[in-house]
Amino acid sequence: MFKSKTVSPVILLLFLLMSSAILQAQQTLVVGDTSMTKVDSLTYATDDVMVTATRVERKIIDIPYPVIRLKNTQYKFSKKVSIDNVLENVPGLFLQSRYGNHDVRVAIRGFGSRSNTGIRGVRILLDGIPESEPDGQTRIEAIDFNSIGSIELVKGNSSSLYTNAPGGVINFINDIYFPYSFATQFNEFGSFDLRRNGLKFGIRTDKYGFLGTYSYHNYKGFRPHSEDYWHIFNTVVDVLPGDGTNLQIYGYFVDGLIKLPGSLTKEEFDEDPYQAAQREIDRDAKRITQKGRIGLKFNTKFGTNDNQEIEIMPYGTIKYFHRTAATYRIMNRYGLGSSFRYINRHNIGGLDNEFSVGGDLLYQTGPVEEYDNIGGQKGDQLVSLTDEIQGNSGIYFSDFLELYGKRFYLLLTGRYDNVYFQNDDMLLGSRSAFRRFEAFTPKAALNFKLTQSVAIYTSYGLSFDSPAGNEMDNYPTSSNPSINLNPDLNAQESRNFEIGIKGNIRSFDEQMFNNVSFEVTFFNIFIENEIIPFEVYGDVFFRNAAKTTRNGLEVGGSVDVIKGLNLQASYTYSRFEYDEYIALTIDDNLDTLTQDFSGNLAPSVPMHNLFFALSYNHSFTTDITGFIRGSVRYVSEMYVNDENYFVDNSSRTEDYTTLNAGIGLDMVFGKFNMLVSGGVNNISDLVYAGFVNINSSNGRFYEAGEPRNFYGGINFGYAFN
Repeated sequence: MFKSKTVSPVILLLFLLMSSAILQAQQTLVVGDTSMTKVDSLTYATDDVMVTATRVERKIIDIPYPVIRLKNTQYKFSKKVSIDNVLENVPGLFLQSRYGNHDVRVAIRGFGSRSNTGIRGVRILLDGIPESEPDGQTRIEAIDFNSIGSIELVKGNSSSLYTNAPGGVINFINDIYFPYSFATQFNEFGSFDLRRNGLKFGIRTDKYGFLGTYSYHNYKGFRPHSEDYWHIFNTVVDVLPGDGTNLQIYGYFVDGLIKLPGSLTKEEFDEDPYQAAQREIDRDAKRITQKGRIGLKFNTKFGTNDNQEIEIMPYGTIKYFHRTAATYRIMNRYGLGSSFRYINRHNIGGLDNEFSVGGDLLYQTGPVEEYDNIGGQKGDQLVSLTDEIQGNSGIYFSDFLELYGKRFYLLLTGRYDNVYFQNDDMLLGSRSAFRRFEAFTPKAALNFKLTQSVAIYTSYGLSFDSPAGNEMDNYPTSSNPSINLNPDLNAQESRNFEIGIKGNIRSFDEQMFNNVSFEVTFFNIFIENEIIPFEVYGDVFFRNAAKTTRNGLEVGGSVDVIKGLNLQASYTYSRFEYDEYIALTIDDNLDTLTQDFSGNLAPSVPMHNLFFALSYNHSFTTDITGFIRGSVRYVSEMYVNDENYFVDNSSRTEDYTTLNAGIGLDMVFGKFNMLVSGGVNNISDLVYAGFVNINSSNGRFYEAGEPRNFYGGINFGYAFN
């Protein structure tokens, strides 16, 4: 069990001097994932980075939120299989990988921790276009880190700007902003038959740019029945006709399969943590996915000194999805969406003001077929046939006002959302249903720059999170079990407060500690009608859990100790407690029992999450740079259910500490370049619960984290400059 005294005042003081975001500042050009000349030491440039995920394009130091922007050069030597390989050092972000692949639970300030599959509560974008579906549910098969150029992350309540984003926003941006043509062939390999191969190329002229990336991923997995494979293609066309106008066309296609080994009981986990659940083997539990998207973004500036701007972004999606569980389900999804934004930049009494107004629309429909599951094969018996419609529409405004002398800013935002579900039963019309969820969520934020490189900020706002489509499944003892949509489940709402400080103190005259970045944020969240999963005979349903208070502290940063030597650190404290929670529990006889969970802690959220990384860059010559890095993560124990107790005393996971290490070599030979990397994760081969399947009625809470594993990679590139 974690003892709070183990976090010493010295460590906490160190955290207070460091920042949660670390970016690699580049003095020279980067092509693909390989630099053409040496890369400078790691820095966090708050004074020259513009961020778009906030829908306010400003420098990070001026934005009154915890905001992070990462470049692909920061993780170019890292394993790039899943999101937790890339975003491991962000405070406040808790990532739980299920099987060592892309299926990662993403939680920010507890939002997203309720999802036992997919991502909830955090809005996921790819090039500004929602990867999240209309209901907020997200799978990120199309995110290929060999194609991504940068990542923007906004932590905390973003419901005043995006649908279903109480935890924040993550925007993955494809690597289209390169200065000249290039080609890169990349290869990654590792333990458990990991293979990732592909090609990335870019074409650049004065008026046009084209990026194309293809990746093939094949992974046997470290548990039986956990293999997966994917074909991923991403492309961007960039048109620059001039006169402040830009047109970009985006497209991707994904085809793949992932098999699911399932969660284990405490007895099974203690016996063999890497075994697969027999039920999942018998069902051949898996997901087969084919999906694609095409989108367009048109942006133009006009008016006096280009002070006005319009952005229009229409897109279309298609998805063909098989899922095997108790039944064999086939889903066809067809979606159309669009975003619009108008921006006006002007002066009010000599003070800068940026006002914007916009809207988002996403409509998705398609049939859902359900058959008998015969050992993982589709049976002949059609169990159900429904036509499902999901949609969201919203309008928002934002006003960023300078209050005093380029130092004091006020940001006012607000959004109205309308999320709806329609489920038409094509076999039994009497089970058809319709649900709508709507709310207005305002937010006010202040930012005061103590110096040009240090700012304090605070915000208060409301958030709104409607249930996802899979959370709307009805259960046998609801108030109306004869319809398809749960009539008792309501949207969860919250009030969010935060206060923090961030900065980047640089002194290039000093030989040591000449670049110190830091970010500290305290947050308080009060949630009503929190949506919580529970099980009936192994099938997952969702209910509201009354009132919850979340208090937390996010601290992180980096320091350049000496030239080339960089220390990163982050710490997150989370105490999420149910204030009032009278739960209805369904036993094996379908009898309803009443239990009082008031005062209990939320499951699957560690109270303490600690990370350190020490890295060193060394230039052997002007064209050869070496890299070495070591990291350690500590995660305290977590409850596995709302009850905080289970009959066999398996209510909590054990705390764990993992150690990772990596090395790399970046070489340039004229126009050719080669990048070689490798490493080992979980060096001590620790057995730990890497994922918690919360509120399982049959005690299947545990999924093991990845054991000791090795990886390596080699990239070849050519620059046509």
